[in-house]
Amino acid sequence: MKNQTENRKDEHVRVALEEDVFASYNSWDDITLKHNALPEINKEDVDLSTQFLQANFEAPIIISAMTGGYNGGKTINQNLAEAASQFQIGMGVGSQRAALEKPELCETYSVIKDYDIPLRIANIGASQLVLWKREHILDYAHKMIDMIDANSFAICLNFLQEVVQSEGEAQAKGCLDAIAYLADNLPIPVIVKESGAGIRFDVAERLAQTKISAIDVGGAGGTSFASIEHHRANMIYDSLHARGGKTFWNWGIPTPISILETGEATNWEMPLIATGGIRNGLDAAKALVLGADVAGVAHLVLKPATEGKKETLFEVDCLIKELRAAMFLLGCSNLMELSDVEVGLV
Repeated sequence: MKNQTENRKDEHVRVALEEDVFASYNSWDDITLKHNALPEINKEDVDLSTQFLQANFEAPIIISAMTGGYNGGKTINQNLAEAASQFQIGMGVGSQRAALEKPELCETYSVIKDYDIPLRIANIGASQLVLWKREHILDYAHKMIDMIDANSFAICLNFLQEVVQSEGEAQAKGCLDAIAYLADNLPIPVIVKESGAGIRFDVAERLAQTKISAIDVGGAGGTSFASIEHHRANMIYDSLHARGGKTFWNWGIPTPISILETGEATNWEMPLIATGGIRNGLDAAKALVLGADVAGVAHLVLKPATEGKKETLFEVDCLIKELRAAMFLLGCSNLMELSDVEVGLV
């Protein structure tokens, strides 16, 4: 029998696939990149390779944390891992709390250990860190790392989802101290990741004072986790939480703004992941031009990952080919040259 956590994770995936869960406006449409009519390079010579958190990527892409912790999560993570391995890009898994509570669910995450993925990212929600006693935090973190042979560890700031969710744990007091503690004591890089509401300037400043290694801005514009909770609440006729999810459907800082604020707050010295509303390789190019080091995608590859390996590989291949095409049309032969690209605003 499924426990409450398993049911919730199953529902999150089903809602994301079957309902309208997108923010009403995607700010990537406000960004234009100025075409170079004389690129003076060949498309096949465009080099997408990069190093991120000491891992070598063949393209600056991360498959962001999505799922695990219920039976269907194993197949999804397996298909995503196949793509991450074949294209040599990074990959995260969903919150691993479920497997800590129910060890038989470990394989829904640990399946990715069978694949040669350059950056495997463990994941736990920040609220959970606050609720755990200090003496347990490191023990649990090491279990999550061992579960997937992680070489980085993400702490997910998902307070928007927690505050509108009927089962939510909107516990944030002491969160920064817990982040700092893990960053000081874990042997692998720690990433702080927002989940669709963005990182603003002063938050980035505070995070930069810790020993974390990267920030995933996770801005608004793509999947709205408030909308997911709205739909979940409607499924059980919970009008109270359905209203809360609808009210905060479009809450958050748009991803392009969050990249700029976070970069400025950290003097562009903190590696940045841009997730939030990236629908294709052109959006990824825009994120890199604005200053992100890599782009993260989630919903883009979720449906293909439920369909099969072939479909997942096709979607990631398209994403990378689109990014290469954008760089060719900008006249950029490598990622470093993107910093010189002119940006326009609609």
